[in-house]
Amino acid sequence: MARFHTLEVADIQQETTDSISIGFRIPPDLKAEFAFIHGQYLTLKLNVNGTELRRSYSICSSPLDPDEIRIAVKKVAEGRASTQLVEQLKPGSRLEVMTPMGNFYTLLHAANRKHYVCFAGGSGITPILSIIKTVLRTEPFGRLTLFYGNTDSDRIIFRKALEELQAKYGDRLHVHHILTYGKDEDMLFNGMITVEKAAALTHRFVQDDADTEFFICGPEPMMVNVSEALEKLNVEKKRIHIELFTSPLSTEAKKPEVPASTGADLPLKGKAKVKIILDGNETEIEVAAKGDSILDTAEAAGLDVPYACKGAVCCTCKARIVEGKVSMDMNYALTDEEVADGYVLTCQSHPLTDRVIVDYDQH
Repeated sequence: MARFHTLEVADIQQETTDSISIGFRIPPDLKAEFAFIHGQYLTLKLNVNGTELRRSYSICSSPLDPDEIRIAVKKVAEGRASTQLVEQLKPGSRLEVMTPMGNFYTLLHAANRKHYVCFAGGSGITPILSIIKTVLRTEPFGRLTLFYGNTDSDRIIFRKALEELQAKYGDRLHVHHILTYGKDEDMLFNGMITVEKAAALTHRFVQDDADTEFFICGPEPMMVNVSEALEKLNVEKKRIHIELFTSPLSTEAKKPEVPASTGADLPLKGKAKVKIILDGNETEIEVAAKGDSILDTAEAAGLDVPYACKGAVCCTCKARIVEGKVSMDMNYALTDEEVADGYVLTCQSHPLTDRVIVDYDQH
């Protein structure tokens, strides 16, 4: 199960005028807990003016470099957490960091001959850089194409790192920058990444019959546009991977009901007995059928349940329903297979039967 540990900041690198990367020093006894998969993220617990904030930031380093775990943070307008980190954090500072999580990856194998096509925008390059580094070293027959959107060249995060990787793996890595205020003679590389532009880029640079996987991370409008373009190009949904850190405004969330295992129907105004299994301990609480989620009720009861966004876009609060039946308000994170296997986002879950058992240890 995901849990917080106190880590020391080993170093901070200025990536652009408004973004940094943060390297953490991992004690030997925590190496196993902080082992990660390319494309995953860390959640930080911060205190900003007396308020606890939790924010998730993608890992930009590769799991093939076990002595380093590094995230990137871009300061956003009125962003309390990002502003504090970018402007005040120093090497030697200590932060509360949750163990790695996330499903923004596909399993790698040395024998694969895949083509990985990545669309990134702004700080969305962070998990994709981890993917690129890891694929290039793990799959000798693998190829990558990156379409990276930014407002201008000064805002290109990890520009030097990408140039170095392209120089080393130029036959397998192709990077295309699309700048909002660009002046390239080829207009395909200027302006925003629209549906039409995403389709044109894919049509021009992904003309093969290879086993192709698509990864999309960046501002929501860009991700929606790329997803729509790939759908129009008849790309299978299982080949499209999307990383979200805020609840989408323009896409429809899944609202599945987890199949019942046991229990009778719960009256609409009733309460359920919900047993929480957490770190091997069992605690029973009462949760109303309508009202606060299972996670919020458990937190109010004093349980240290894991969570990050509370917006249905991460898997931090993921748990398995081993008895009873619940419904989820929203789900942008779990796959259909995970839901069918009884997993839920507890920040969105409400009991539908008079007895429910929620197991956080079966993550």
